[in-house]
Amino acid sequence: MKKIVLAFSGGLDTSFCVPYLIDKGFEVHTIFVNTGGITKNIEKQISNKSKKLGAKKHYNVNVETKLWQQILTPLIWSGSLYQGKYPVLCSDRYLIVSEAVNLCKKLKTNLIAHGCTGMGNDQVRFDMSIKALGNYEIVSPIREIQAKVSDVRNYEIDFLKGRGHKISSSNSKYSINENLMGVTISGSEIDKWQEPKDQTYVLCNKPNKYPSKEKKISIDFFKGVPKKLNGKSLKGAELLKILNKEAGKYGVGRDLYTGDTIIGIKGRILFESPGIAVLMSAHKALEDAVFTNLQNSFKTNVGEKWVELVYKGFYFDPLIEDLESFLENSQKSVSGRVTLLLSPGKVESISVESKKILQKKDAIYAQSASWDEKESIGFIKLYGLSTATWRGLNKK
Repeated sequence: MKKIVLAFSGGLDTSFCVPYLIDKGFEVHTIFVNTGGITKNIEKQISNKSKKLGAKKHYNVNVETKLWQQILTPLIWSGSLYQGKYPVLCSDRYLIVSEAVNLCKKLKTNLIAHGCTGMGNDQVRFDMSIKALGNYEIVSPIREIQAKVSDVRNYEIDFLKGRGHKISSSNSKYSINENLMGVTISGSEIDKWQEPKDQTYVLCNKPNKYPSKEKKISIDFFKGVPKKLNGKSLKGAELLKILNKEAGKYGVGRDLYTGDTIIGIKGRILFESPGIAVLMSAHKALEDAVFTNLQNSFKTNVGEKWVELVYKGFYFDPLIEDLESFLENSQKSVSGRVTLLLSPGKVESISVESKKILQKKDAIYAQSASWDEKESIGFIKLYGLSTATWRGLNKK
């Protein structure tokens, strides 16, 4: 039997993959890559499920720290969201692929499998990443059966029941994917462009449960990296978990996203990312204060390109490293404290403290200046000379 590594989540699709691959003659080794949002108890349940399904061996790997360092940190630096809205919560897929490939190397096999469907974006991210990381043969059971049957879900359920495996109904209505970054919810009325029901609230409170009092919090950054929350030093992953909980109480970072998928058709998901919403608000407020006007305008282009590449499957393209080098270098002056106000449905950065704020004591906008009236008039004349000259030459 040939050894094969299966990226395993414990959901219906990857559960189906285990006995399916065994029937195909593979010795299945499953790996669950914990990118956050999963308790030790659930992780244990996933391990037990893999064994009951017949996997030769199961592996658990926690990559919360890597996710913070390799994905979340440059995301915050980018200051960008995909199509101006979505905080690429899907980007943990690249760490899942990396760990699965590492296990392939350990087991000395070039066979790797995943449970992606043939309709979604994740198949692109998985396949492109696997190919970028080495010469591996990809086996995709769900795509294989989609070519043969029309009702894939019921086919999977019947297949598993026929082999004596129990089917959990906990997530039968919605597909819920949670990691350190936040949670995405799809399926049912969300896919139909209808109003989401109460069961779709995961990290965020429902509006009628928002706290009645506003809350102030402070975040300290050092070279663009969050280091303290309310004056207490915390590691990145722990800091984000607390923000997800506290900002989630106010419904911050919850939104419906309709956007262009990788292949161009429309997709709709609901997402909640309270912590990222807070960090991005604070980080932007600090950057706005310490960057030059040229830095503020140009860095947007770099950030948007980084997010686009991550969303579309190009995380392992060398351009990612080039862009991240620029983003990291841009953060040298981004140190200071930002105070934010949490209120129902929103977060506001209300004050900034930094030794690097780009301001002269004798030159405060609309209040005082270190230049005189004649210098102002001369500057404006030169600054608008091109426009005025063109208008003068091209009067109708």
